This record gives sequence, C-alpha cells and structure tokens, in this order.
Amino acid sequence: MKASGTLREYKVVGRLLPSVKNPAPPLYRMRIFAPNHVVAKSRFWYFVSQLRKMKKASGEIVYCGLVFEKSPLKVKNFGIWLRYDSRSGTHNMYREYRDLTTSGAVTQCYRDMGARHRARAHAIQIMKVQVIAANK
Repeated sequence: MKASGTLREYKVVGRLLPSVKNPAPPLYRMRIFAPNHVVAKSRFWYFVSQLRKMKKASGEIVYCGLVFEKSPLKVKNFGIWLRYDSRSGTHNMYREYRDLTTSGAVTQCYRDMGARHRARAHAIQIMKVQVIAANK
C-alpha cells in the first residue's frame, strides 16, 4: 500500500459467496485505513485471507463506505496498537498521537513509523485505534 496523502477510514463488509452447502454465510466487517476505496477493498481481502479461509475469488464485498468522525473539531488523544515488519522480524507496538480525527492520527502514525523505524506502509498493520481519556 502506498500511503500518499491523508488516509481515510473505511468500513468494509464481505462474505463468502452463497452456495448450496452454505446459503447464508456470515458477514465479516473490518475497519481499514487506506487512501481510497480500491486500496481499502484490497487490504480487506489481504487481512481476511490471513484470518479465514476466504479469498477474493470465493467471496464478495457487501459494503465499502467511508467512516466520518463524530466530532472533528475536538482535539483527542489516540492510542494505536500496530504490528510491523522490520529488517530483523515482526514487532508489536503501542503508540499515542494527538489529533482531531482518527484517520489523521493513523496518517501521523504511518509518517512517524517511516521516519523513526524506516517501516514501509505495506509492512505496517493497524490492529486497533482507540480514543484515550485526557486525564490518563
């Protein structure tokens, strides 16, 4: 993935194609940070194929839409749990950023990881993003 410009938050929902054996397959929803909807769908298939026995040829995207911030004018602290591949192995990390939006904090994280750890955008996986209380 090329993280040029600001990343956006997408909610992507997909499932296996219905078959005779499984007429109503379960839906899988993911929160993906990507520059556009094409990359968001691609990242969805990348992650889902790692977690479930599913791939693009045997599945379908039910919904792919932008997620907008509820209060974009309020400054918030964000905690980001991530995993990245370096030259020596895979590392888990927790980082905190201060920004107006979730997507702004994630974009800041990608830039920071590239600068401090030389981690490329395709080697970074965002596990969880959460708003942290101001008093903590």
